[in-house]
Amino acid sequence: MLIASWIVVAVLSLQVRAGSDVVAVAFPPWWRAERALIAAASADASIVRMTAIPALLVVRPDPSGGLSRLYEAGALLTMDPQAIAGCFGADDDLGAGDDLRRR
Repeated sequence: MLIASWIVVAVLSLQVRAGSDVVAVAFPPWWRAERALIAAASADASIVRMTAIPALLVVRPDPSGGLSRLYEAGALLTMDPQAIAGCFGADDDLGAGDDLRRR
């Protein structure tokens, strides 16, 4: 009973909220970052952020059927990006913005 309730809580907390324009996408864990980036790009998703896990990306899918195209490109799971905030690395900002740590 404890394991079943833990699974239900995890599924509900990771679920993409209705109307979200940014989602976290989990590709197969054996994929390298390059393959995950190519798959997301082939689904017309804009890369928002990379994470410390190479196969886990935060993307902005195309509003017209973008999530289904991500699944067709190989995504295993889409989830709320705030639920995976601990997976963000320190240097995964894709060079955007003014990062004072590099001065």
